[in-house]
Amino acid sequence: MDRPLTAPDPDRHWHQTGAQHRRLIEATRDLSPLRTAVVHPCDAPSLAGALAAWREGLIEPLLIGPRARIEAAAEALGESLDALQLIDTPHSHASAERAVRLAADGEAEALMKGALHTDELMSAAVARQAGLRTERQMSHVYALDVPSYPRPLLISDAALHIAPDLATKADIIQNAIDLARAIGIDRPRVAVLSAVETVRATLPSTIEAAALCKMAERGQIEGGVLDGPLAIDNAVSLSAARQKGLDSAVAGQADILIAPDLEAANMVAKLLIHLAGAQAAGLVAGARVPIMLTSRADDVETRLASAALAQLLVRRQGEATAP
Repeated sequence: MDRPLTAPDPDRHWHQTGAQHRRLIEATRDLSPLRTAVVHPCDAPSLAGALAAWREGLIEPLLIGPRARIEAAAEALGESLDALQLIDTPHSHASAERAVRLAADGEAEALMKGALHTDELMSAAVARQAGLRTERQMSHVYALDVPSYPRPLLISDAALHIAPDLATKADIIQNAIDLARAIGIDRPRVAVLSAVETVRATLPSTIEAAALCKMAERGQIEGGVLDGPLAIDNAVSLSAARQKGLDSAVAGQADILIAPDLEAANMVAKLLIHLAGAQAAGLVAGARVPIMLTSRADDVETRLASAALAQLLVRRQGEATAP
């Protein structure tokens, strides 16, 4: 009799890909759409994503870019733009600058990346004179719907900060916690990752992980439960955590993974997307408005989920600050 190649995994959980993201979209039904500057939607995928988010009631799009190119993209899709506002700009740099200016002036509640490079949009957004900076560093948060994981999994920072220092990591964590709370996770469990789960003088990421946990204990990071250093298996697998004897509220059931650097975060996220079938969404948090920083190759479902993240973040933060 043939034996199974592997023993059953008690951590194993399966749900339909995209089911968690669909629940996020459903959670926005009673919320008003975000006035969103869609930056340079000059190809069919980026324009289709913006129009789909509009029809779902997630955004009220303000299309910014070369009129002729946007209209050509709409024609290729068989779509009409008659009901939408379009601001004509000569090129992608001008599109980014105009969109950022609208957000800084309060005329847009969010930004959505279209068919331009990430660095074009982010260079305009982080410029000191742009008016979008806050007291925190901006950071990118992936929100992954992993079919084998029972909850949304947030990973940061995989796009902006190459080698963040301790203060920047604290902002990265706070931004991720705020997003997790906005999507309904009351007390997010944050795993600060390294290669091992013990503090070692020869491995700087373990020392920073321990310092970040102490910062959370002292109220310098709020709203979540931190543990670290944790190796990634101990962060997401209860079985692995128990085998290591880890007594932790985070180990094995993390909501948020904080990587030591951009390369590690990017590798973990991309591996889950391409080998584990995860559906990705994401945005930049920490600015005055959220920035939906989707890839030009992302499908409509990913763009919808990213728009839902932005809408939930803005509306929940508005509720928290309302008198």
